[in-house]
Amino acid sequence: MTATGPPDTDRTCTACALSDGRRFLPGGPVLRTALWTVEHCVGPLGVGTLVVKPLRHVLHVADLTPGECAELGPLLQRTAAAVSAVVRPEQVYVCLWSHAGAVPGHIHFVVQPVRTADVERYGAHGPALQTAMFQEGALPDDASVAEVCDRLRTAFGP
Repeated sequence: MTATGPPDTDRTCTACALSDGRRFLPGGPVLRTALWTVEHCVGPLGVGTLVVKPLRHVLHVADLTPGECAELGPLLQRTAAAVSAVVRPEQVYVCLWSHAGAVPGHIHFVVQPVRTADVERYGAHGPALQTAMFQEGALPDDASVAEVCDRLRTAFGP
C-alpha cells in the first residue's frame, strides 16, 4: 500500500489502476468478488483472454490471505469454463504473471483461449505462443473486447 493510494493499492500499479477506474479498462470488469476481479487482458494475447487478479495489491502468491486462497481455485475454474463456453478454443491456458519491468508486480493469472488458428499463425504453442503474440504486439480492438466481455458476463451467470 502507498500513502497516496486507496487502501491496499499502489498508485503506480497498472493492475490497480485498471481495477479502481484510474485507467480505462476495455470491456469493463467481467466479474468481481469480494477479493478478486476478472477483467479482459489489456495486452496482445487475443480477444477473450481474461486476467484474474486480487483486488488488493499483492506481489507474491505466498502473500495471499486464506480468504483469497479459498476463492482462487474455484474462480480460476469458473473463468476457464466461461472462456471455453464463449470462445470455444481447443485449449485454455492458465498461468501466473507477476513481473513489471523485470521486478515483481501485482500478481495476475492469465486465462487465455488458444485456438488451432493461433498455433498455426504463430508457429508456436505454450510460452512460445505468448512470446510471439507479445512480439507482434497486436491489441484487440475495444469493440471486440466489449462484445466478448458481455458474452462472458452472461456465461458466468449470477
